[in-house]
Amino acid sequence: MIVGGYTTDLPPYRMSDRARELRDRMLIIDLHADSLLWGADLLRKNWRGHVDIPRLIEGGVGAQVFGIVTKSPAHLNIESNDDKSDTLTMLTRVQGWPAETRNSLAQRGLYQAGKLHEVAARSDGRLRIIKSRADWDDYLKLRRQRRDIVAGLLSVEGAHALEGDLANLDRFFDAGIRMMSPSHFFDTDIGGSAHGVLKGGLTDLGRRLIGRMEARGMLVDVAHASARTIGDVLAIATRPLVVSHTGVRGTCDNVRNLSDDQIRAIARTGGVIGIGYWSTAVCGRDVRAISAAIRYTARVVGVDHVALGSDFDGSTTTPFDTTGVGQLIDGLLTEGLTEDEIRKVMGENVSSLLQRFLPDQ
Repeated sequence: MIVGGYTTDLPPYRMSDRARELRDRMLIIDLHADSLLWGADLLRKNWRGHVDIPRLIEGGVGAQVFGIVTKSPAHLNIESNDDKSDTLTMLTRVQGWPAETRNSLAQRGLYQAGKLHEVAARSDGRLRIIKSRADWDDYLKLRRQRRDIVAGLLSVEGAHALEGDLANLDRFFDAGIRMMSPSHFFDTDIGGSAHGVLKGGLTDLGRRLIGRMEARGMLVDVAHASARTIGDVLAIATRPLVVSHTGVRGTCDNVRNLSDDQIRAIARTGGVIGIGYWSTAVCGRDVRAISAAIRYTARVVGVDHVALGSDFDGSTTTPFDTTGVGQLIDGLLTEGLTEDEIRKVMGENVSSLLQRFLPDQ
């Protein structure tokens, strides 16, 4: 089986009694995992990769945003990639995806969204896909009664998946997708990537896309976006922005991560910044590095704008899989965060965003 994530440590993961007790009372939300890209049955507890429904429940995770990847260049790096190669074409063949996904990025996106709906249909209610504020409110009420359920939300990495046609945004919306980023690892016809060749800003098509996403109640994610694209989105956005998975230059200085000015600008929209768990994001492969990046971001803009953005199953190596996320509570306690602050970072900030800015129905 092809897998998308590795860990430096194996479960079961150690955490203090206090961290375990707090975890079991908190709503934990992770803004990004690429688990739909791989062939694992998400209803089975797998011994490889980072995320599946049984492990989310075991780890106390209440909601997981599932990212959809539709194209990935060969020789992937954080500095400069073009769009002339695509490693996913072979993956679609090896994993037996439908024939229409071979040459259509939009079909790849719809197929992966369909995979999550199929998992939910087989889950006996353990996985509930969230598409609206009403869905989220209903889920929160049920979550207070039982902990053996997980909410799933769908997001797309890179608007190249639209194939240059904004009508495809409506197809994605109808498939339950509620968040998307302008670019992923290469420049697109929507906007530049931090890892692209030109690293330009939003195009005219990109500006129209942002307006259309906002009108539909979709969240705009600027993870992976170039500095110019982030600036252009900030100039026209009327709703909070999300950075689903990132690091910050204050603790890990590279082109992948956000500057203090970018952090402040995103916070001013009312948005949230999901801190990642992998080495390029936090310049380390342990809980301490992740916790330090969270603390730093909270010091720059306040704890109300910080969240979790693991990048689980994104071909990353992390200290733990999703059953070990409670270790972060110990890390944040060591960093001096209070219980109320930790609760916000672990999930309340994202929950508040969903309650206010998902579509009504």
